[in-house]
Amino acid sequence: MAKLLVINPNSDTEVTASIERSLLPWARMGFTIECATNRTGPLTISSDEDAVRAGEDVRRDAATSDADAILVACFSDPGVDYLRRETKRPVFGVQESGILTAMSLANRYGIIALSERAVPRHMARIERLALVDRCAGEIGLSGYSALDVGRSDEAFAESITAGRALASRGAGAIVLGCAGFGPRRAALEKELGIPVIDPVLAGATLALGALMSQQALS
Repeated sequence: MAKLLVINPNSDTEVTASIERSLLPWARMGFTIECATNRTGPLTISSDEDAVRAGEDVRRDAATSDADAILVACFSDPGVDYLRRETKRPVFGVQESGILTAMSLANRYGIIALSERAVPRHMARIERLALVDRCAGEIGLSGYSALDVGRSDEAFAESITAGRALASRGAGAIVLGCAGFGPRRAALEKELGIPVIDPVLAGATLALGALMSQQALS
């Protein structure tokens, strides 16, 4: 069975554990999934400098792995473009994957970020991906860590407010702008009444689908 490497570009092992739990359904289906933590990275990627540094670490960790595909589990997609130039293996970033998944479910999508500080970095990548036209907007929360956003009741309440604001702007699906949001995805979707995308699950689904396609054609 082909192997998927999921790299958490921050150093919070609890975030990695949460990612690993979210991917258990795929593991139970027989897929080989390895989740790795960037132990030299920041606890949360909250600045452009953090993203650049994490991108270098992601390249290092991917180079030493025998995985058949790579998923970078940070919404800034650090290192993804570099890896695509350096390897023939399929490489996925959760920001790109989450947006593409949302666009398959709705004409327009919105994004909820950890903070307003993250929005320009995310939007710059969306522009490079030529996916701006279908973006209804991105709203940053008041500032949470990747771990706390999946646990904090205050972050959950802010996310509901942000999601409703994005829906009022025409978003038919919401992309959660951090791997740490995962534990609250289902509850947010219930509150908002529109699809809410966990970008890690979206990325894993696309990556495993690519690997299955490769196997079927080989």
